[in-house]
Amino acid sequence: MDFRESIFKKEFPIGVHQKTRIGAFVLVLTICATPFVGAVGGLVMGVAFALVLGHPYLEYNHKVVQWLLQASVVGLGFGMDLQRVIQVGARGVLLTMFSIVCTLALGYGLGKAFRVDPKVSFLISAGTAICGGSAIAALSPVIRAKERQVSLALACIFILNALALLVFPWLGHYFGLSQRQFGLWCALAIHDTSSVVGAAGVYGVESLELATTVKLARALWIIPISCISTFYSHGAIRRIRIPYFIGLFLVAVLANNFIPAVANMSYLLGALAHIGLKISLFLIGTGLTRSVWKTVGLGPFLQGLLLWVLISFLGLLLVAGWHF
Repeated sequence: MDFRESIFKKEFPIGVHQKTRIGAFVLVLTICATPFVGAVGGLVMGVAFALVLGHPYLEYNHKVVQWLLQASVVGLGFGMDLQRVIQVGARGVLLTMFSIVCTLALGYGLGKAFRVDPKVSFLISAGTAICGGSAIAALSPVIRAKERQVSLALACIFILNALALLVFPWLGHYFGLSQRQFGLWCALAIHDTSSVVGAAGVYGVESLELATTVKLARALWIIPISCISTFYSHGAIRRIRIPYFIGLFLVAVLANNFIPAVANMSYLLGALAHIGLKISLFLIGTGLTRSVWKTVGLGPFLQGLLLWVLISFLGLLLVAGWHF
């Protein structure tokens, strides 16, 4: 069990038989895969299941979510137009760069203000700036963070990431954002790819396409930030976890645009990708156990929350005046 799984300890309620738990888990998981349950519903059902019954296979949850989410994002590429992907990526790069720099700078200041452990503060800031748990997992060995420090940052990001999926679509409608504006806002302000895709998918197809493309471009910043972070720990460049599935996403986009047989299957592949995303969000919800909520201290949580609110507000101001 690695450090990401260590904060998700088994917490089975007393009196619930394991077979009953497994049967209920399979049933709810199946319901989440149907058209009757959306991305938000899947996450809420997952959180409720974790608190009431507990995940019967929690030790495997993180790895399953990681692989299923990546496969689902690649599947979304089979339904995207290459020209649109290039156009969106080129236009969003400056906003992405500006957002990342601002987030890291604000995170540093808030960490000092709330007296958060420097490494915990950096991991929370990087997770908010780039791509949530993936960024934390990539950067923690680079800065030689301890397991407790990583657990604090992960728990904070996971809780806020789940909250983002619930509130962002509502805020988008409240502020009257177009699909393009909302997709760009999601890509800039929400932590993990799963919730970016989930929130944008609720808002609309055009929003989903733009959010996925910009978010994956944002995730590539793991590489330069990891290299720069070596100076933080005064050491040599250590192993960097590169998000290779982004390359597979681009391969899927190319196949959809240049191979007719693949293009003819785009609807089916896209439908499977959306099912995979809903299941991923359900599984993420089941990982938000009582231990996760208890792990986060007040200082780190306040830093993460305020940083996220500030960046979300700044991103909203940018996209509201951005003619995409």
